[in-house]
Amino acid sequence: MSRIVYFHKIGGPEVLQIENVEVAPPAAGEVRIRVKALGLNRAESMFRMGQYLIEPKFPSRLGYEASGIVEAIGTGVSDLFPGDVVSVIPVLDQGKYGVYGEIATVPVKFVVKHPSSLSFEEAAAVWMQYMTAYGALIDIAAIKSGDYVVIPAASSSVGLAAIQICNMVGAISIATTRKRDKKQALLNAGASHVIVTEEEHLTDRLNDISKNKGVRVVFDPVGGKTVLDLAAGMATGGILFQYGALSPEPTPFPLFIALAKSLTMRGYVLFEILNDEIRFNNAKQFVLDALSMGKLKPIIAKTFPLDEIMQAHRYLESNSQIGKIVVTV
Repeated sequence: MSRIVYFHKIGGPEVLQIENVEVAPPAAGEVRIRVKALGLNRAESMFRMGQYLIEPKFPSRLGYEASGIVEAIGTGVSDLFPGDVVSVIPVLDQGKYGVYGEIATVPVKFVVKHPSSLSFEEAAAVWMQYMTAYGALIDIAAIKSGDYVVIPAASSSVGLAAIQICNMVGAISIATTRKRDKKQALLNAGASHVIVTEEEHLTDRLNDISKNKGVRVVFDPVGGKTVLDLAAGMATGGILFQYGALSPEPTPFPLFIALAKSLTMRGYVLFEILNDEIRFNNAKQFVLDALSMGKLKPIIAKTFPLDEIMQAHRYLESNSQIGKIVVTV
């Protein structure tokens, strides 16, 4: 019997339940992992509330990221063995392959031997943030030295990952945050510039920082009417990634600005990369190489024990963290 997190209805953190269940052996092509740590993501909170790309089917598991030790392998698995230390890349169907709990069973494709320099907590905080940022900034936008890149909600784990990737290639990161209390932490995390949106005019500051050239890339998880101010501060031929919908407001398309500047505004999620074998492997190798060289380093905001999974989700939804929330098992 193992302790697994399930939820049986849509709702707040209180719907999460830790249940003692018998876990089936891994099927062909699957790996069963004794979990040591979990990385929390806003996508899991949205899934729990019925606001995500996929509808939960009850009873549902959840969770995208974990690290731990291989406990058993299914037939057809040849490159992993019991005892291997691994971490999990997100699998689209978290209702089926959710990793919250003492045991996680996932397809072998999404199981990675990460660098031994990482702790279990750090290894559980790698794949969602770095592969999401890599896919937009490197794979699609091909950012390079001197490019201006705007990163709204930059204190999130993906935002911090984007800052680190910008620094790797010499791009100029412009982090945004609503309140001043996170400004110094974002500068300490490597942001080239920080705009406090409750105190500064976003478009004016983008123009000041870029010397009126405009920014080439915006990597936005928020949406809402702020996209109009972002677009107004962009360069001709720029690309605005919308990879989330944290704002409760409708997100307008900045038609006249887009026409005047030949802008691209596109939806983007990590699974665009994961569903393409070549891009998936390139992303995985990029992250592994950068981790091994110390150029990428996960930032942990706070840890909770598994018994406090509800409290961990409440903290996730508070938006007060800087970095990744990790649950230890």
